[in-house]
Amino acid sequence: MAVVKRLYSFMLQQFLPLLAMTFFICLFIVLMQFLWRFLDDLVGKGLSIYVIAELFFYAAVTMVPTALPLAVLLASLMTFGNLGEKFELTALKAAGISLFSIMKPLIIFMVFLSVGAFYFQNYALPVAQTKMWTLLFSMRQKSPEVEIPERTFYDQIPGMNLYVEKKNPETGMLYDMIIYDVSRGLDNTRVILADSGKLNFTEDKTRLFLHLYRGEMFENLKDNTMGTSSSNYLPFRREGFSDKQIYFVFDANFNRMDESTMRGQYIGKNVDELNDAIDSIKHIVDSIGDTYAYDIARRHNTSIQPQPIAKPGTVSAGPMFGSQTPSAAPPDAGSGARTPVPSAEDVAKINIDTVFAGSSPTQARQFLQTAISNANRQRQDYEFLSTILMEQAKLMRRHDIELQRKYTLPFACLIFFFIGAPLGAIIKKGGIGTPLVISVFLFIFYYIFDNMGYKMARDGRSEVWVGIWLSSAVMLPLGIFFTYKAAGDSSVFNFDAYKNFFRALTGKRDKRSLSLKEVVMFEVERDKALGLLSGLRAEAEALLKAPKHSRLMSMIMRRNEFKGVDARMADVVEHLSNTRDQKVIIQLNHLPFHARRSDLKQIVTVCESIESILKND
Repeated sequence: MAVVKRLYSFMLQQFLPLLAMTFFICLFIVLMQFLWRFLDDLVGKGLSIYVIAELFFYAAVTMVPTALPLAVLLASLMTFGNLGEKFELTALKAAGISLFSIMKPLIIFMVFLSVGAFYFQNYALPVAQTKMWTLLFSMRQKSPEVEIPERTFYDQIPGMNLYVEKKNPETGMLYDMIIYDVSRGLDNTRVILADSGKLNFTEDKTRLFLHLYRGEMFENLKDNTMGTSSSNYLPFRREGFSDKQIYFVFDANFNRMDESTMRGQYIGKNVDELNDAIDSIKHIVDSIGDTYAYDIARRHNTSIQPQPIAKPGTVSAGPMFGSQTPSAAPPDAGSGARTPVPSAEDVAKINIDTVFAGSSPTQARQFLQTAISNANRQRQDYEFLSTILMEQAKLMRRHDIELQRKYTLPFACLIFFFIGAPLGAIIKKGGIGTPLVISVFLFIFYYIFDNMGYKMARDGRSEVWVGIWLSSAVMLPLGIFFTYKAAGDSSVFNFDAYKNFFRALTGKRDKRSLSLKEVVMFEVERDKALGLLSGLRAEAEALLKAPKHSRLMSMIMRRNEFKGVDARMADVVEHLSNTRDQKVIIQLNHLPFHARRSDLKQIVTVCESIESILKND
């Protein structure tokens, strides 16, 4: 018991520090990716260090689902790679401890880590995502700091374009200024020319104060309330000044948005809230379908109706359509009676030709115009309905994607552990070099399938659960394969074994390349050689007389009947390879390494040829 506790403690001491180190490294890498992605939204806004640090904190929390599986993979690879490189894993196995017993404390830890990852996804992540996106959108709406360039029109001040020929960085004075003020519309543009000027903010940073020296201002005087005049004359005003002060509305403060908007989105909901939202969206879609199904049943393309239809109560289509006053319910609505619709017999009672023949040209034209108008209106209604249903379906998929991802992170951590730990025990390479390369390769492989499945689920090209679980389904067989190979001490990276397997699969076979030996240690005994050849020929002939089986049965039998032929061929080749006769060597090279049913006749022929050569010598 003490030995087991010491083993468990040893494995945890090896694994936990590496997991913590790799986690923070991976988190830093994905955080830098986040920084480069949103760098334009942060630079030049004059944001305080506290606000930027708060954004980075929530972004780091949001990136945990990306960094944690990669950290588990890398840490497990390094842990078991170090044990294998230092022969500690070999010593543990020599002591009779299996690989699963060595992995047991880490498996228990990974189960607890996966449970914790689920609760993190369900409770902490929605809050962090809500705060991060709220901060990010607030930063995007903040006005940038005013940094006027030289010899370039600056358009970052709303309603104004500013050109400066030269500026003094020490005093902040601007020279040879041209200002186009379009804050009151293009018809009331003001053009201001000034020799010099200076920009400042008011104390509350809600207005931009422009102090100009020695210049002129041209201003249109068009009054929008006067209407359109036939004259091309547009009055304007020209003003010269030596000292002028102008104020522009320019809010330079950082205004944080309300979090309730983001909290109501799918990124800010836990499992229960996501399930409720999905049920609500399904109810809205069903309600829209019921309403328009009734409209299709009661709508007519002309003003001619076969019989009146009772109108059911209006089905609410949800808050998107606003509040609707329900109409009177049809008779027997409470008893579940179906809404009466016109039958084929009712429609057949109307003869269109008779109606048009008995109508005046004006009435017939009115019928056609009514039909065309109703058809166009119906098409527009259905196009609008299709857009609404597509948006609702998209919203439901996004909620379902977020719901499925609550479970994929814990499962991904387990999969990556069962990939990394056995693979580290197989490759037996510690440090951070080889494990890092393998981890990055496997994670890129996982990320490609994860991204592909996400886009398939988002665009509706597959079921949501199929797309989101695609990457896990691809990586799971890999984890099972590596665990199986490591438990049996199999060599996964024995490329000769794979080469032989594919050669056998494609039908390509190795050929013997025997040659005469310069020095022969043991001479060929004629009687022994004939006996070996006779036994091999007899066994091959017996298999030829046996009934044929299917290809699958032949592959199964290969491990039994053909083993005897292979063993006898090996004895024949070993004994006769010492011959001094070139003819015998040539015949031996015609024997395969491993016998198949198609090789039996050739084996019999080779045996008969060598027997004939030996008997004639």
